Amino acid sequence: MQVFKSPKESLGDLGAQSAAKLIAAATDVAVVVDGQGVIRDVAFNKEELSLELDAQGRWLGSKMLEIVTSETQAKVRELLLDAAALKSSSWRQVNHPSPRGEDIPVLYSAINIGRKDRFVLVGRDLRPLAAMQQRLINAQQSMERDYVRLRHAETRYRLLFQVSSEAVMIVDSSNYAILDANPAALALLDESAPQLLRSGFLSRFDSAGSQAVETLLSDVRATGRDNSTRVHLANGQRECGVTASLFRQENASLFLVRLSSHASTPASSALKATSILLNYFEAAPDGLVITQSDGRVVRANSVFLEMAQLGSAEQARGEQLDRWLGRAGVDFNVAFANLRQNGSIKLFATAMRGEYGATADVEVSAVSLTDSDDKPSFGFAIRNVERRLSASTPSSRELPRSVAQLIELIGRVPLRDLVRETTDVIEKLSIEAALELTGDNRASAAEMLGLSRQSLYVKLRRFGLAEHAADEGPENE
Repeated sequence: MQVFKSPKESLGDLGAQSAAKLIAAATDVAVVVDGQGVIRDVAFNKEELSLELDAQGRWLGSKMLEIVTSETQAKVRELLLDAAALKSSSWRQVNHPSPRGEDIPVLYSAINIGRKDRFVLVGRDLRPLAAMQQRLINAQQSMERDYVRLRHAETRYRLLFQVSSEAVMIVDSSNYAILDANPAALALLDESAPQLLRSGFLSRFDSAGSQAVETLLSDVRATGRDNSTRVHLANGQRECGVTASLFRQENASLFLVRLSSHASTPASSALKATSILLNYFEAAPDGLVITQSDGRVVRANSVFLEMAQLGSAEQARGEQLDRWLGRAGVDFNVAFANLRQNGSIKLFATAMRGEYGATADVEVSAVSLTDSDDKPSFGFAIRNVERRLSASTPSSRELPRSVAQLIELIGRVPLRDLVRETTDVIEKLSIEAALELTGDNRASAAEMLGLSRQSLYVKLRRFGLAEHAADEGPENE
């Protein structure tokens, strides 16, 4: 600790009144205690902290050990002992109990002011620091979850890329260099990976084919639509089909190029594509369901079966999807009506109910499908969102719902429940505000709210705002 080198010259004769103002302004809370640890005076820099810790002035005359939590009483003793032996003590965190239930952390240091029977404890409110640390932890956890999801997505992409029997390459749109190629492409071009990667894509075709492929890639880059052509490879007279698609990765435009030899038939390619789609359907991390036009389940993947607490797909087949999806009766019907009318729905928030009572908040996206017989069916993607990190900071006081949130509940919750919930929240907040403004004086709070004291006590017990609401002694008046 570094102190002033010449305090008498720089500060002059600083009186008690000026010293008190200086201490109160420099700290969030300052407490004067005697040699026995009894509080003789207290000052707060924040009105909010004063109301929450010492709203009724109960600190004066109390021992410092009585206003802190039991696990931090030893720290208070150490503070006073250090101050008695030295000029000041090191900083120690002490927790004060709060009427709202959460302890309030304060960082204290005790100062010996030159009298054996007086010490000054100066404190800093640590709640803003604790809130910042919590936000940092939440952000770190969110980043870790995003990293895990990206790593899993990359693993699935690499696996699909490597096992595909179709020749696939990634080509840079600026210079037509080959950035990546799967084993099927290496086998088709009869080259190794070191030879193929970073080499020119157009050089893999004969003179006429190179010009045709360059024109194809230019058209795809200009229009953004997939296109295809047939050309001959440079290493022989074998004919090859080239299909190109444009996509963006970070700030670069890339081509996804698929090569199909003449031996490949449309039927075999379609069969391979169907097999890949079926594999994705079963391995997808979200619940996937195909239903008939009346909502009866035709096919469901293993994730949906787990969410619905079903042992096999046979238990779901032929059953109505709203047996497990939706809440408040009309929830699923509203989503299904929008799906029939618009052809798709996105991120519809609802609930999933398991066979054995388990519930989970989910988001549903769905699309209308048409099979070969022109019979309409629907595909649903169901994602569990219970573990999703909330963007809003948790608050110890419940806030009323916004208009947008209330609109989202229409159709899921009966109107009488919406009105009752909104009324209860507003009534509870009004009572809390009145008690805070009157320093927890219930008689004054009742008069401010236009209620009788008996009605106020009934509402306090109803909302859990006072454990001893029936005590009408003079201390509450």
